Amino acid sequence: MRSLDLSPLFRATVGFDRLASALDAASRLDDSAYSYPPYNIEKTGDDSYRIVMAVAGFGEDELDVTVKENSLTITGKKAPAENGAENGAQNRAQNGAAKYLHRGIATRAFERRFDLADHIKVTGARLENGLLSVELVREIPEAKRPRSIKIGTVGGSAKVIENEAA
Repeated sequence: MRSLDLSPLFRATVGFDRLASALDAASRLDDSAYSYPPYNIEKTGDDSYRIVMAVAGFGEDELDVTVKENSLTITGKKAPAENGAENGAQNRAQNGAAKYLHRGIATRAFERRFDLADHIKVTGARLENGLLSVELVREIPEAKRPRSIKIGTVGGSAKVIENEAA
């Protein structure tokens, strides 16, 4: 039973809309939706992270990394063949290009979304050896950082009350 009704949560909670929406979306996803392309999420420092995605067969011009609000979207789409898929395959065969006996490197289009926490910024991306690395850093604004408050006393001197032993 994979069906879960979260509508009572929407009525009874205020300010937890994103959490309820995430739970609702997670319950609707198929297990195969997260299988391609494979990826790792690494913690590279106290406030820095890296997403490494295996995108063998894709070039820089066929990949798109987009950040919108708190969502990182990585999209891959192979460029279409010049003369159509069928004519392109025939031309490659006639010109001595590779004929596949087994094609195990997937080049199907994909779109992968990552929900980013507040104050996570994408600082860069690079493609090296078939791996796309997206660098992330958490930048907490000064106003939101914890700070120490000094406790003062009224009149400048503290009065100490000792407990008498009973």
